Amino acid sequence: MTTSAAAGKYLTFYLGAEEFGIEILRVHEIIGVLPITRVPRTSPFVRGVVNLRGRVISIVDLRLRFDMAPADPGPRSCIIVVRANDAHVGLLVDQVSEVADIADGQIEPPPTLGAGAHTDYLIGIANTAARVRLLLDIDRVLGVRELAAHDAAPSDPSSGATSPGVA
Repeated sequence: MTTSAAAGKYLTFYLGAEEFGIEILRVHEIIGVLPITRVPRTSPFVRGVVNLRGRVISIVDLRLRFDMAPADPGPRSCIIVVRANDAHVGLLVDQVSEVADIADGQIEPPPTLGAGAHTDYLIGIANTAARVRLLLDIDRVLGVRELAAHDAAPSDPSSGATSPGVA
């Protein structure tokens, strides 16, 4: 099943030199990087959890999720809190760029990159003013299976459960 990007407002952000976008209606808030508590036996891209005003939310490092080189958070790093798969999740990114208004004529379908390329998380490519932005399907980026496994993981280490692998 292919989902396509619709014209509208997108919150854009950087991971390294690449710019990405998420539909603004999926964004709950943007916060600075908070102390992250590591949760044992989770996927490597799950950095852990934070306490956000009394609510515990998972933090996903998008660099690691996309198999990019890991990097420590810098002065412009932040956490984008999104609603995905019926849960609030924080996305650790290098830098937020802007809220961009992207028109239908500026969105192209994701390219076919050949066998073995996993691009099902892309809903489109925005080509605007000499800038290319990868538009994300945040539910697919976060993966229903990974989050469900993380949320359902038993807290008893003697249970013998294994941590989910990253595809």
